[in-house]
Amino acid sequence: MSIFKEFTKGFWKENPVLVLVLGMCPTLATSSDAVKGLAMGLATTFVLMGSNLVISVIRKLVPGKIRIPCYIVVIATFVTVVKLLMQAFAPEAYQTLGIFLPLIVVNCIVLGRAEAFASKNGLLASAADGLGMGLGFTLVLVCLGCIREFLAAGTLFGISMQCWDNGFAIMGQAPGGFILLGLILAGMNLLNMHKAKKAGVKYEPPAEFDCRHCSICKLSTEEPAKTK
Repeated sequence: MSIFKEFTKGFWKENPVLVLVLGMCPTLATSSDAVKGLAMGLATTFVLMGSNLVISVIRKLVPGKIRIPCYIVVIATFVTVVKLLMQAFAPEAYQTLGIFLPLIVVNCIVLGRAEAFASKNGLLASAADGLGMGLGFTLVLVCLGCIREFLAAGTLFGISMQCWDNGFAIMGQAPGGFILLGLILAGMNLLNMHKAKKAGVKYEPPAEFDCRHCSICKLSTEEPAKTK
């Protein structure tokens, strides 16, 4: 297994937002401007990498039937750590993110990587996976935030570009986020289909990304013991 491959896959091939289409709530809610998107992305990256590391270490110690509650406890611990750190050293970012910071606990990207990867792989690979997925998530949030902030207010990271005084207000609101993300996803699918057509094959999303192939909701694969 290539550590570099596990790290880089989160940027494009298995990007949690653009390919796996996970974490839509924080993606749309915290990408209204670039600063908020960057803060949310870095906080999630910290939690992803930390929880992946711990879960990789304890994966053989946790019984299968209670693995999901155990993973959530680990994730909640790292969310508490990042919440306290931001509250102490970045109070403005803490106030900006609001309720979406503690909601990282139930972010399906974090729990999904814990179940799908960290619980089945070693320490270095799990750390690389968490860091790559987190940075890929951050990259998408910052890109969305820059576009939405520029179109809505004519600023980037709060700095005025002196383009216009009255921008497209809808881009700073939830409908604008849906529209922009939909256009980006459509463009990515067109690009993938074009690449597949050029290679002479039919483009199909990877089977492992299908909900039917996910085991996160399955608490145990074992049949219940028969009573005598």
